[in-house]
Amino acid sequence: MDLIFAEATPPGRGGVSVIRLSGSGARDLAERLVGAMPIPRHAYFRDLRDGDELLDQVLAMWFAERSSFTGEEVAELHLHGAPIVARRVGMALLSLGARPAEAGEFTRRAFLNGRLDLAEIEGLGDLLAAETETQRKLALRTASGELARKAERWRSLLVEAGALVEVSVDFADEDVPDEVPDQVFQAVDELKAELSRELSGFQAAERVRTGFEVAIIGPPNAGKSSLLNWLAQRDVAIVSSRAGTTRDVIELRYDLRGLAVTFLDTAGLRETLDDIEMIGIDRARQRAEAADLRIHLSSDGTTVDRLFVDGDIVVRGHADEGDGGGGMAISAVTGVGVSDVLDSLFTELSGRVAEAGLVSHMRQVVELQSAMSALDGIEAQPVELIAESIRAANHSLDRLVGRIGVDDYLDLIFSSFCIGK
Repeated sequence: MDLIFAEATPPGRGGVSVIRLSGSGARDLAERLVGAMPIPRHAYFRDLRDGDELLDQVLAMWFAERSSFTGEEVAELHLHGAPIVARRVGMALLSLGARPAEAGEFTRRAFLNGRLDLAEIEGLGDLLAAETETQRKLALRTASGELARKAERWRSLLVEAGALVEVSVDFADEDVPDEVPDQVFQAVDELKAELSRELSGFQAAERVRTGFEVAIIGPPNAGKSSLLNWLAQRDVAIVSSRAGTTRDVIELRYDLRGLAVTFLDTAGLRETLDDIEMIGIDRARQRAEAADLRIHLSSDGTTVDRLFVDGDIVVRGHADEGDGGGGMAISAVTGVGVSDVLDSLFTELSGRVAEAGLVSHMRQVVELQSAMSALDGIEAQPVELIAESIRAANHSLDRLVGRIGVDDYLDLIFSSFCIGK
């Protein structure tokens, strides 16, 4: 493959900038810039020169083929973190025959060289995008191969069952122990139970990965925008005593004790003849209906009945203006009661993710469902069809980890990776 390079650290000014090279001849090319590096995985302090010109003083190292992230020969140059230094070294690498890497190309090569499977790569992508502690933990489990290990166990059950079925087919005219079919069905039942448990945790895992949406709804001047600003600790939304100030949905990304939550500030719900406000109210209803949970905020603790769902939180606003009744109350001016609302919200959402599994991407769900479908009704099939059903289920598990038939997914998956990874 081509010799590629990219800055592995974020572009811009910093303490250190790391440029990574991968491909046949990576060590030789790096040595043309920094001099001899005889020992792999050993850091060398070197002058980096382009011809006779000194560009920087760096730490340089290389990794042998099959002992690197990509599985190819890899070299790294640790530069001082000035953008001009990285650009100048990049120009030198171009002149020596290397080319800039595309987004995700290092990870793609790791996949093609068998260093990572497809599920691990999806987990790695999620890890790079993680914003909260819960997202980090889920992504790291997948990136470290936990789903791949489960898939290998599932495949071993199918291999064992398939071998027993093949015995039944090959020796159909001979004496085959009566317990063979029972062992096959026991293995299939065990596998289906495990796949079913993993699929049942998909919705929770997906919410951990992508985050929850929580809509703040209620009549005009209930304090919805003020609550959003209090959570953000800055002026995200315009606050005014004039009803109908909020016309569009305003979003705030928030880390709620490790859970990713997007709060939605919506237009006040009321009857109006203002065409523009009507559009805002319609959008508010649509987003509120689609949200995972709603905070019903009003001056008297009432709810928007047609939008209320079990698990929603009902809050009375303007608590700083006097006692308006019982129930949970907040003041977005003083912050009184906001922590109680967040406590209730966290309790509700954390309960929803308690059963999260490892499967958090629809592609993974499709493959597990395909394996389940192949095994449905297997007990009533002739022995020859049982063998074919087991092979079909095995192929689905192979696709889960990227052993076969994944070309259509690769461009989509790697497009989300940054250059240099």
